[in-house]
Amino acid sequence: MTLEQLRIFVCVAERLNMTRAAEALHITQSGVSASISALENAYGTALFDRVGRRIELSVAGEAFLVEAEKVLRQVQHAQQALSDLSNLRRGTVSIGASQTIGNYWLPGLIADFHTRFPRLRIEMHISNTAGVARMIHGGEAELGFVEGAHADAALTGADVADDRLCVFVRPDHAWARRAPNLRELVEARWVLRESGSGSRSRFVAGLQALGADVRDLEVGLELPTNESVRSAVIAGGGPGALSELVVRDAEAAGVVVRVPVNLPRQAFRMLRHTERKLSRAAEMFVKGLSQAPRTEVPDLRLVANA
Repeated sequence: MTLEQLRIFVCVAERLNMTRAAEALHITQSGVSASISALENAYGTALFDRVGRRIELSVAGEAFLVEAEKVLRQVQHAQQALSDLSNLRRGTVSIGASQTIGNYWLPGLIADFHTRFPRLRIEMHISNTAGVARMIHGGEAELGFVEGAHADAALTGADVADDRLCVFVRPDHAWARRAPNLRELVEARWVLRESGSGSRSRFVAGLQALGADVRDLEVGLELPTNESVRSAVIAGGGPGALSELVVRDAEAAGVVVRVPVNLPRQAFRMLRHTERKLSRAAEMFVKGLSQAPRTEVPDLRLVANA
């Protein structure tokens, strides 16, 4: 049974006339008759009764008409859905993002995307880098955004923006007035994200690049979110290290001061599955990333006093 056979059957059933059905369908009358006969022969059931020169729906034909019309309506709905998705009248972009990117960088881009495509939806899930990769592998997210490189043969990536990790303190901290030396950096009681977080790993790598021996790094408070680290620093818990995106509002408000420690910049990387084609909605979101703002930071150099 084919959709074409269903369409022909419904058209004949509505008109109860082979000739008029053939005209409506723009096919020959013999083609209409052959299609109906093929259905009847395939299932051993007469769909029409021949009464003189007329045809009428049989009992089986009346029952089958109800089901055939349901199928054709469903096909029409499916065709409309594909058309809407293709023409961006509906659709959903599912995104996985690391904490800093998801909370501080992506929201503005998502708001802009919603303004341009109000009928499209964005679903964003916050996780760490490994969690974002799992989402893409499992098909839960079309796009993933993480900090730094991620080695996975099944995923392809591209740098879409960058950011710098910065050291910050309360305005009454000694480092608010002068740059610390390497020993002070190692011996300070730091307020940092948990071990294994992206910002913690970047901070340790940055200190190593400056020549610090991180084996003696002192961590006074280890907290699970960017916001809790920032709040603890403001409360006097010690110096902290977070993305400048997390710190800049507090710095503008004067409740923290950025310390001149030159930590390296870090790329924000977009990931997608190598073997899966992006939806039209996701393609449009990716195109919008070219307008993403780049963070500008002064090139602050460490003053390394012996």
